[in-house]
Formats: sequence, structure tokens, C-alpha cells
Amino acid sequence: MNGAHALLSTMGANDVTVCFANPGTSEMHFVAGLDETDAVRGILCLFEGVATGAADGYARVSGRPAATLLHLGPGLANGWANLHNARRARVPLLNIVGDHATYHAQYDAPLQSDVAAVAGALEGWVGRATHANTIANDTADAITAAWGPPGQVATLVLPADTSWGPVEQPPGRWPLAERRAPHDADPAVTAHALERLRAGRAALFVGGAAVNAEGLALAQRVARSCDARVIMETFPAVVERGAGRANPERLVYLSEFAVSQLADLDTLVLLGTTAPVGFFAYPDLPSVLVPEACEVVDLAPPGYDAVGVLRHLASELRAPEFVADKGDVPAVPDGALDGGRFAAAVASTLPEDVVVVDESNTGGLHLFGATRFAPPHRLLTLTGGSIGFGLPNAVGAAVAHRGRVLALESDGSAMYTFQALWTMAREQLDVTVVVLANRSYAILHLERERVGAVAAGARSRRLLDLDDPVLDFVALAESLSVPACRVSTAEDLVTALRRSYATPGPSLIEARMPAGLT
Repeated sequence: MNGAHALLSTMGANDVTVCFANPGTSEMHFVAGLDETDAVRGILCLFEGVATGAADGYARVSGRPAATLLHLGPGLANGWANLHNARRARVPLLNIVGDHATYHAQYDAPLQSDVAAVAGALEGWVGRATHANTIANDTADAITAAWGPPGQVATLVLPADTSWGPVEQPPGRWPLAERRAPHDADPAVTAHALERLRAGRAALFVGGAAVNAEGLALAQRVARSCDARVIMETFPAVVERGAGRANPERLVYLSEFAVSQLADLDTLVLLGTTAPVGFFAYPDLPSVLVPEACEVVDLAPPGYDAVGVLRHLASELRAPEFVADKGDVPAVPDGALDGGRFAAAVASTLPEDVVVVDESNTGGLHLFGATRFAPPHRLLTLTGGSIGFGLPNAVGAAVAHRGRVLALESDGSAMYTFQALWTMAREQLDVTVVVLANRSYAILHLERERVGAVAAGARSRRLLDLDDPVLDFVALAESLSVPACRVSTAEDLVTALRRSYATPGPSLIEARMPAGLT
């Protein structure tokens, strides 16, 4: 038995059963070890950013960690952007990064780099296996760290000789990670939050675990008992939505509108998330979105039992039972595609229990409202703002989820990690990809105006437009063995969605949209 066997056995013993991998020479003993275990499924990704984004999506849907397998510092750097999104989603993720053999590092070979420094910027746990005999405990420590609470990226650096080295005394039982319970809220802070909620002009600001179906229902009960509001963070990791479920306000992305949304509050009670700030700085706009006179009560920070706290609040307030709002799903639309008709087409065809991964960006502005009364579903969003998350997240979500996954992807973001379609095809994952092709980085046209960079000449537009040459997503998808079609009307999009939902395996729909914001 070698170190790689011990690592894989420890992963299996801790229910880390999926590894999204882009391996190299240093990881070959890990790869070979997959032939000798049924406990871990290896899934090849053709780019490290796909592997890391897939592990993020898997954790969001399953609630437990997946592993990645990356090749040295450059491989980690290639996957870093989607590890950043996973960090912001606060999901558990075991990030295994191969490295040169311990005795080889001194020679400064071409791929030598400071792996720990790159991993450390993720603000999670970083450890290094130093010997095959300790690798099982090192792995259990990493999984313990990944679980949190809150969940985090735990990077285990794996020198090649710790993988191929012999385990001289295999343990009789593979070590198990520690699962720590979430923290309890401070009773004094809870009492103060209740006092402030009863005083009026208050809102619950919810995210993380507090936006599952139970958490949102409890939040609505608490809010209705004291005439407060429920506002959800702009980009939650996963939120349970649809008919029969509570529907909170969503904090607006644009800072100037978010400031207005929060302007009349005297108290903002945080549950499962942090105080809202602007995504960027803008001339003449505050960075902190909460009014200066508004008291922020940090009742259940990330890593705390936010749902348990909501249960306690509901009990103390003798809150009324949850009653879901009722409404209609949008009618099946017709006519040329635009943002409104796109949202109606998605909402009117959405199957029950689908997982929606949303990176539609400007093309999907109407989607959240349109799907309010759609069948119950889960929505995954861009937690860290690093684009290129949608297609990889859909891969991981589909591995974790037994039903259909719908990935809504803008055209510019799609090109970051389009290799994800190859993994969808190889694994025959039930993913419907809709690419909203408006042939522009439309959000950057808007941001250019918001920051006051008013020039819009031909040279600057060439850094924001995608129409020269036009991207052919149908040809790209078919080259990766994913069936594809192109639509430009709402009727054709509805037909294509229904056909895809009824057909096993992946498919792509290129939805031609008007240029710019719709």
C-alpha cells in the first residue's frame, strides 16, 4: 500500500466519493489508485477551472464535499477563480494539489512554485503531506477543515513521493473527519435583536443556510409577526424557490438602487450572511449600503445555526404559521426573444425539482421575478463574482442531483469554461445549457457609464463587444459531442427546452438575443 491508496481510502471512509480531476505527472499514483477502489469516482475535466467549479456545484447541491485533483502551482492558479466562488459560497471542498517530490523541490524545476502561498490566498485551510505514513491523518484533517463550520476550501498539498511512498503500518481503521456543530447565537444578542425587531422599521437580511425552504419560511413568519421585511443577499450559494415557498426581497445588485432599497431601515438583522456592501466603488456612491443611522445586529454569522436561531425567534414572537403567497406562472410567450420573453419561456416550462445554475447576467434580469411561482426548484448563483462558474457548477450539480440541471449562461462567460461541455458529454449528465447570445459584454457597457468612463469610441468598444467574429455556440457544442440548436423566438425556445427536458443527456440551446441590455 502506498500513500495514494491511503489518501483514497480515507476519502472514501469520509464520504468524499467524487473527485473532479485535471491531473499531471505528480498525481499519477493517485490516478492509478482509482483502479483499486470503488469508493471514489474520478471525473476528468479538461481545464482546472472546470474541476474547481464542478466541486463547488457538487457541494452546493449535495451538502457534502467533493475533491479536486490539480497539478502543481500553475494548475491551482488555473482553478483559482472558481475556488474563489466556492470560498464565497462557504461550501466544503477538498482541494488536492500535487507537487514535486520533497527532495526535488530544491532544484527549482520549471513547474516549481509556492503552492501554499497561492492556496493561502483563498483564506481557507492549507496543509502539506510530508510522508506516506501520515497521509491518512493529513487527509482527515483537511476534510475536517473543509466541513467548518462554515464550509471552506481545504487545500492538501501532495508531494509526489508521499503518493508513491509505502505506508509501513496501515491503520486498522481509516481516520474520520470531525463534524463540528454550527455555533449557537449569543442569548444577549438574540434578546437585543428581538427588541429591535419589535421596535419597527426592521429587516432580516438572510443568506447561507437561512435561504433553504425552512429558513425562508421561518424568516417570513418572524417578519410578519413584527411588521418587518425579509431581504436576501444578492447572490446566495443555493436558494430553494418556487410555488409553496417563501419569496424574500432580493438585494439589488446596483449600489444606487440597493441604497434606496435599504434607506428606510432602522435595524438590519443578519442571519447566515454579512452586512451588504457595494460590489465595486463608484463616484459619489457609498461603499456601505446600509444607512449610517441603521443598527446592524449580527445575530447569526456564517457558521452559526441560522435556521435554529429563526426557530427561536418564531417561538419567542409566537409567529403565525407560514402561508405561501399564491400566483401564476407566466404564460407561454411568443415573438422575438428579449429578456422578458426569455424569462417567461424558462418559467413556463420549468420542471419540478430542477436545479437552475444562473450565470445569465444581463440577459436574465427578469428571471428571478418570472420564476417566483414556478414549480419548486433550487437556484445556484454567482457568489464570488468571478465569471465562468455556470457551466462547471452545472457539471457538479448534475453529478450530485438525480434530476435535470438547467444552466443559464451568458455568451461571454460561457467562453471562460466551455470545456465543461466535454465532461457533460462524457459523463452523459442531464444538463440543459441555454447560452444567451447578445454578442456583447453588456454588463461592462453599463458599468462603463456608472463609473463615469463616458468614452464609447470604436477602439474601446472592441474590448466590450463579441460580434467580430460572432461566436457559433451550436458548432462549438457539436464539436464536443453535445447536441445543439439555435433559436431566436420565444416559441422556438419553449420547444427546445421541452425537448431537452424529455431527452436524457446534455444539450445546448443558443438563444439569440438583442444586443445590449434587454
